[in-house]
Amino acid sequence: MRLREQRLINTERVEAIPAWLARARGNATARRLAQSEWLLRRKSDGRFLAAIDGESLQALDPAAMTPHNGIGDALRAVARGYGVEVELDRHAPPFAALGIPEDYGDVHALPPTAEPAELAYAGRDRYRRPLWLLAPAARAWQRMREAALADGVQLEAISGYRSHAYQLGIFARKLARGQSVEQILSVNAAPGYSEHHSGNAIDIGTPGEPPAEESFEHTAAFAWLTDRANDFDFILSYPRDNPHGITYEPWHFCHR
Repeated sequence: MRLREQRLINTERVEAIPAWLARARGNATARRLAQSEWLLRRKSDGRFLAAIDGESLQALDPAAMTPHNGIGDALRAVARGYGVEVELDRHAPPFAALGIPEDYGDVHALPPTAEPAELAYAGRDRYRRPLWLLAPAARAWQRMREAALADGVQLEAISGYRSHAYQLGIFARKLARGQSVEQILSVNAAPGYSEHHSGNAIDIGTPGEPPAEESFEHTAAFAWLTDRANDFDFILSYPRDNPHGITYEPWHFCHR
């Protein structure tokens, strides 16, 4: 019996994820994914492009199968069994249009963060989505969850790895709602500078508590993390009055 893949393989525009982990959108897609090993998904919007089983490629979105859509790079990455690390091009039109200052990284003491070539499946988050982290962080997260549960505390993942394209989308949506760049940067790191790009960061919640709210600091889960997270090499990235100018985030921890 063939072992099921548990990796995300990364390329610049398209990521390959194990087909068995994908949320099927319609019966026809579900049947195709059930017969496939990999799903190729566009990073900018999550669109399902194609399914792969061995050397067979089945288009899931024929209209998106253009010569320069990044599928060729993803196919080659799957064939060789590893992806590529992806740096953000600050001068690309989508980033330049956001109006983020050129000296943002220096002013906020945040290094540019590349997307890893490969990420490991770390279970599912609160919303039943696959959680992707670097392999050491994934193992540490699973151990930490088990240790907390043994102490009667339930930890939930709210989100883990996020691509540059996903972070760009957050900014674009907030700008469209009328928020200023300054307002957004007070609560979100700029695309290319978020710890979530690294595969080491995880937003943590607990049942009954809304996600990514300061009230998380009053929960038993946060008290447990304050006492024990360092035992698993997770640290709170954005405490109060942090040097990065990011609002206090008691839910955001990063594996070191």
